[in-house]
Amino acid sequence: GLRVHEYLYFQVLSPGDIRYIFTATPAKDFGGVFNTRYDQIHLVPADPPEACGELNNGVFIQDQIALVERGGCSFLSKTRVIQEHGGRAVIIADNAYDNDSFYIEMIQDSTRRTADIPALFLLGRDGYMIRRSLEQHGLPWAVISIPVNVTSIPTYEMMQPPWTFW
Repeated sequence: GLRVHEYLYFQVLSPGDIRYIFTATPAKDFGGVFNTRYDQIHLVPADPPEACGELNNGVFIQDQIALVERGGCSFLSKTRVIQEHGGRAVIIADNAYDNDSFYIEMIQDSTRRTADIPALFLLGRDGYMIRRSLEQHGLPWAVISIPVNVTSIPTYEMMQPPWTFW
């Protein structure tokens, strides 16, 4: 049967031009869950973006959340790299920058490895727009709140990305 996606929401607080609430989907069968709400935590784009090995900016990922691009290795491998660098979670954006509606189901690879930190999938357009804003402002990271309980926000106050249809 069809499975309904479970969504998790986060809000970019800074930079202001992307101060929106974004939708992500948790990994299906690996990774941890958010037991803590982070009101202001850094979302740090990984360098290199695919995070399939040693990171050039791993020191900035410690105790923060990493933004990673899909491709090059499995979702689980990326999650483990971020976990090994002390990240609290990983958000993996699709590498199809025009993807503004199709969520990929992130599943365990065949290695029998595990990961303890939460892993989320983000639409490619959303990941691209976040990275582009950071580059335009010369910023090394965004400041986000995660997770955000959208049921407590009136619909007219919900700032959604203008490029995404809900």
